[in-house]
Amino acid sequence: MKLSAREVARYCARPDPGAAGLLLFGGDPMRVAHRRQQAVLAIVGPEGEAEMRLSRLAGADLRRDPAALLDAVKAQGFFPGPRVALVEDAGDAQADAIASALGDWKPGDAQIVVTAGALKPASKLRKLFEGHRSARAAAIYDDPPGRDEIQAELVRAGLSGAEGEALDALFALGRTLEPGDFRQTLEKLALYKLDDSAPLDAADVARLAPVSTEAEADAVIDAAAEGRAGAIGPLIQRLSAQGVTPVRLSIAAGRHFRALYRAASDPGGPGQGIARLRPPVWGPRRDRMEKQARGWGAERLQAALELLAETDRALRSANQTAPQMAVMERTLLRLASLGARRQGAGHSPTPAVASARP
Repeated sequence: MKLSAREVARYCARPDPGAAGLLLFGGDPMRVAHRRQQAVLAIVGPEGEAEMRLSRLAGADLRRDPAALLDAVKAQGFFPGPRVALVEDAGDAQADAIASALGDWKPGDAQIVVTAGALKPASKLRKLFEGHRSARAAAIYDDPPGRDEIQAELVRAGLSGAEGEALDALFALGRTLEPGDFRQTLEKLALYKLDDSAPLDAADVARLAPVSTEAEADAVIDAAAEGRAGAIGPLIQRLSAQGVTPVRLSIAAGRHFRALYRAASDPGGPGQGIARLRPPVWGPRRDRMEKQARGWGAERLQAALELLAETDRALRSANQTAPQMAVMERTLLRLASLGARRQGAGHSPTPAVASARP
């Protein structure tokens, strides 16, 4: 039986106790491993492995000894309770051995959980589970977790009391981090708030969120938007050392300044404009962007967007002669210069753009 994308999270959290098996496959090993861990834990419980109710088999080992899986499915341990026979990194080469074990499976035997990489629709292993009446096949995609799934992770970590901006911050974080990183962040937050009666707030989330290249890209773009030219050079060097490309930085800067332009152009003012952004902006980040939008104004932000669009075209041009990161750094410095003068009078946006072209 084939599980739909929206059924996967719910099923892995509460697998059918009467099912013969479950196949989890996908191109991202971390996401597949996350679902495998979730499903196995739900079947055997936290003490399952210690009580030897979990048998692990590698796909390569099963190929050498096809009967090993059936032995694991039928084996009875000393401790009572549901059991799992786990086959990791399987493929079509193991399909016959797994088919034999599924064919001999009876209620009370260990459930067969199989993980695999990306499988084509014509895959023997995939067809085996999709066509079996008492087994499930679940494709694991790279989609970010849904709101219900994130809420379940919060409850599991003991952060069910999160609300308001803190909850928005956690939802936004869950959609940007890998599942394992997000779960570790929730565990750190739970420890951080242990014996602390104060409610979780957005600042706590920001303080413990993992630092990423996206965060450092945001930092250099903020420096340009706030007129802090002196901070741009060192940040550019760090981003370049981390492998961030100028085009990627250009895209991020364009996205940021377009968000500021939408906020500054909102009929209800920048505050309402920031509130309408999707995905939502939360906590201190929201206050910072609102301040930037108010300081720049719609006309000067339009000039900044024209400069960024011209830089993006230059970076993608086949006739580019100057080093691309130098072109991007120069654009950010010119944006910082434009931003530093944003409170002044008599600076029309058009001349600023003309003088700032790379």
